[in-house]
Amino acid sequence: MSVKFEKETIREAPVTRGHKHEIAHEIGERLTGGGSSTGYLAAYLKQLQENPLRTRMLTSGGLAALQEVLASWIAHDRSKHGHYLTPRVPKMAIYGAFISAPLGHFLIGILQRLFSGRTSLKAKILQILISNLIVSPIQNTVYLASMAVIAGARTLHQVRATVRAGFMPVMKVSWITSPLALAFAQKFLPEYTWVPFFNIIAFIIGTYINAHTKKKRLAALRKKHYGSSSGRSDNDYAKRDY
Repeated sequence: MSVKFEKETIREAPVTRGHKHEIAHEIGERLTGGGSSTGYLAAYLKQLQENPLRTRMLTSGGLAALQEVLASWIAHDRSKHGHYLTPRVPKMAIYGAFISAPLGHFLIGILQRLFSGRTSLKAKILQILISNLIVSPIQNTVYLASMAVIAGARTLHQVRATVRAGFMPVMKVSWITSPLALAFAQKFLPEYTWVPFFNIIAFIIGTYINAHTKKKRLAALRKKHYGSSSGRSDNDYAKRDY
């Protein structure tokens, strides 16, 4: 009896976990809710279903502001005060919340209604084609025009010139990423999560493009002032006049 008791005791003894594993497990439970529906992700998805436009506006606005801060940090592009929270950050948040999100909500909603209940391969391919030939050009045109205004364009000619110069490069990126993202959404995601999913894809690509553009601008400034301002450091060129 004593031997059997000892074996059972050993078998039922709880396995102790390290402190780091416990923290990681707790964070995971908080984010996903585990087997329940109380996690942050579950709460977010519930809000997407109950208040889709408001939730998408908050998501898009937050991602747009974060994109600007992250791109500035990657490019070491700081204001004259030496920080990355420039006036572009709230402007990007306004663009994301009040322009990008409602536009995406409207266009993607139309696209989903057109193909509601159609799950054939032909329908999915047609949906991808319409997205790339109609939806993406509209969204990219609005994006470039908004970026021109945020960058300081004040006339229709300036906005049009910015859109004309940047349209095809942006469309080439869209034609590569959009079919893959839409095919993934068609296969794995419920329709009410499509807009936030596309926002995350746009956030990743936009951060890269934004950081690359900032680096090119800073490099051009250093090249322009090289010699006449040789005593200035690289960080001085990164500080803008706001």
